[in-house]
Amino acid sequence: MIARVWQQHQAWIRPVVVGVGFVAVNIWLYLALQSPAGQAAIAQLASLAAPGAFLLMLAANATVVVPIPWPAVLLPLAQQSPTVWPIVLAAALGSVVGESVAYGVGRSGQAVIADSPMSRWVRRQLAHPWRAFFALVVLAAPPNPLFDVAGLAAGATGVPFWLFFGAVLLARIVRFAVLLTVGIRLLGG
Repeated sequence: MIARVWQQHQAWIRPVVVGVGFVAVNIWLYLALQSPAGQAAIAQLASLAAPGAFLLMLAANATVVVPIPWPAVLLPLAQQSPTVWPIVLAAALGSVVGESVAYGVGRSGQAVIADSPMSRWVRRQLAHPWRAFFALVVLAAPPNPLFDVAGLAAGATGVPFWLFFGAVLLARIVRFAVLLTVGIRLLGG
């Protein structure tokens, strides 16, 4: 009886437990990096800030399975850096390389994009190169969890990779420049 009930509920219990675990790890990482020891560790790694920003954003954007609290890591890196631009450029480059995974999945024809008003709008915009560039910039600049749909759709609809890469890189440079500059000013870095 208990085994049957467990099997019936296992389909949703396991993802919930894993999700709660990821949230707990994210909260712990955020708090650990805000502690004096975390700040000291970040200060010691200041010379590796740009490569660290690249790898962090690559990992954060290559998958949606493992949520990575990138603002909690990227902002302290930028605060410790003498200038914010190497961090902005490295983070933007890592981000666009990570987003290229969704583009590649869409390009390979393995993408399954739910038929929704958002996905239909994205497909219409991506049908024309200039609109595709503008739509990708608009969707990629703000922190937008729906951008994965745009990346998949861009690959699936045959948007040239150079156009996808350029639009997302431009958008992410703007995103990180604004977020890091404002964050540093607000937090007094």
